Amino acid sequence: MKSSGRGLYNFFGGLAILFVFWWIGGYFISINPSTEHFAAFGPIPTFKAFPELWSSGTIQSAIAASGYRLGLGLLIAIVIGVPIGILMGRSKRFREISNSPFQLLRMISPLAWMPLAVIVFATWNQSIIFLIAIASVWPVAFATAAGLAKIDPAWFKVARNLGAKPIHMMTKIILPAISFDVFTGIRLALGVAWIVLVPAEYLGVTSGLGYSIEDARETLSYHHLTAIVLVIGALGYILDSTCVLLIKHFSWHRGDES
Repeated sequence: MKSSGRGLYNFFGGLAILFVFWWIGGYFISINPSTEHFAAFGPIPTFKAFPELWSSGTIQSAIAASGYRLGLGLLIAIVIGVPIGILMGRSKRFREISNSPFQLLRMISPLAWMPLAVIVFATWNQSIIFLIAIASVWPVAFATAAGLAKIDPAWFKVARNLGAKPIHMMTKIILPAISFDVFTGIRLALGVAWIVLVPAEYLGVTSGLGYSIEDARETLSYHHLTAIVLVIGALGYILDSTCVLLIKHFSWHRGDES
């Protein structure tokens, strides 16, 4: 109970400090003649913009569009990344052959794929989903492989001696043992995908959080811009916190680390 109260105190205390610095920065912007037209970046105009954006449906539609792209891109990354990670962890030969090309692909900026994605895919929506998937697959794959490498080989020997089939190996040993690492990889992938999503939505689409920021910039609605930025930060925090809860739930064999 005491720990929970301290956590809430730290949470709201940290936000209060951030708000104070934001207010001070907005104040100095508003009193400077050369920057006073950017005063809408301040906290008061920003918070006043939320009811307007909500009543017009801007926030809801942006979250729905970006959430669809993010969710589908992450799902593709997980469906591809987990099997690849299992192969890397179980097969030394596959790991040795795939390490160099996978590391090369991993180090390519996801946004560098954008011109190719536009050519290959019929719509910008599909291109953005591809960019999210290509950015997210590597944290999932390498985290899965790292988790599998930590499994005691004796577990597999005992399972074979007891007549376990490959499906039993997968469902009773591998998946439960690597769940912590898989969710850790998904958390890392989510962070990368969230960073890729917004700039990818600056071009070509007419929906989403990135588009809302670009639209606000072009219409000089700076209070709308900062409001959407806050929405992005709040959503990212919620998603990351959800991953942390899942990691803690599956950390029974690792202690209480996150």
